[in-house]
Amino acid sequence: MKFLDEYRDGELAQKLAAEIHRVTTKSWTIMEVCGGQTHAIIKFGIDELLPKQITLIHGPGCPVCVTPLEVIDQALKIAARSEVVFTSFGDMLRVPGSTTDLLAVKALGGDVRIVYSPLDAVKLAVENPTREVVFFGVGFETTAPATAMAVFQAAQKGLKNFSMLISHVLVPPAIEALMSSPNCRVQGFLAAGHVCAVMGYEEYFPLAKKYHIPIVVTGFEPLDILHGILLTVQQLESGRAEVENQYARAVSRAGNLPAQDLIKKVFKIVPRKWRGIGEIPQSGLGLSAAYAVFDAAKKFKLADHRVEEPAECIAGLILQGLKKPHECPAFGTRCTPEHPFGATMVSSEGACAAYYRFRRHDAKELAGAK
Repeated sequence: MKFLDEYRDGELAQKLAAEIHRVTTKSWTIMEVCGGQTHAIIKFGIDELLPKQITLIHGPGCPVCVTPLEVIDQALKIAARSEVVFTSFGDMLRVPGSTTDLLAVKALGGDVRIVYSPLDAVKLAVENPTREVVFFGVGFETTAPATAMAVFQAAQKGLKNFSMLISHVLVPPAIEALMSSPNCRVQGFLAAGHVCAVMGYEEYFPLAKKYHIPIVVTGFEPLDILHGILLTVQQLESGRAEVENQYARAVSRAGNLPAQDLIKKVFKIVPRKWRGIGEIPQSGLGLSAAYAVFDAAKKFKLADHRVEEPAECIAGLILQGLKKPHECPAFGTRCTPEHPFGATMVSSEGACAAYYRFRRHDAKELAGAK
């Protein structure tokens, strides 16, 4: 536990918090991009250690949460087919589509299986040559190399019964979209360390310069996040707008070059719709022409499926940092993890799920005070 406990040291956390208090003279709004960071902030009460002038808002950093509704519906239609073995990471099974979720499809007899790697799905395709095996490829740049490797191996093996339903998204275009919005109040970003471990952080320098905004690559433990906030506030207070790397133990400026090469080989950059936000140009990964035969949406003739988001769910506003979960009228009452309106309530990285688990009673008090 050494390498976990040392980044949760309470005494060091208090010292970092005290230094943040010392250097803060103005009001600042900082967005953490990653849902894992959001959960750590709420679970450990990191925001409650900060001076009142600092506001943390939660960004669109949960890949499950931003997977568009029509892609979930595509998954449901494919998973319900009798000839299909539909594979996915476990966090996608409870995400609601228009009418149901993958767990309900499984309960009705669909062959829906949780896998721990896309390569498990490739193995299933080899072992079940008479079945169509589909993997649900969701995530940011962090999980894209494993998805790319699965497609690459399937091509090498000449598999005809394997395909991917792809909904990979990219972080820098999302930051660009947020910063270009007239409603944006973000003054500094904590960038997701695991994304940068794969991609490096060269892409963030133009964004920091264009919008004159600090971007600090940050880890996921309490001391990481507090240190990332401190570095961001120090920049803001001094008028600097630079890219810094707090997570140096895991992230280099160039990132993982072999993983990037594999992503470039298998994928191409495409526009991608983000659930609750809308389409962001050049913000997604789709299969390149050389690997298009593995595109499940095309294989099952579902590529043109379109669905409107439910009006009552404010997940889009939450993902843009414009609302907090407890500001939703349905939070904790009509919308719960058992009966969710949107993915932000069921995902392990969703902001609504974090507030429901760790701040539900605080939310009730806030609602009662209005």
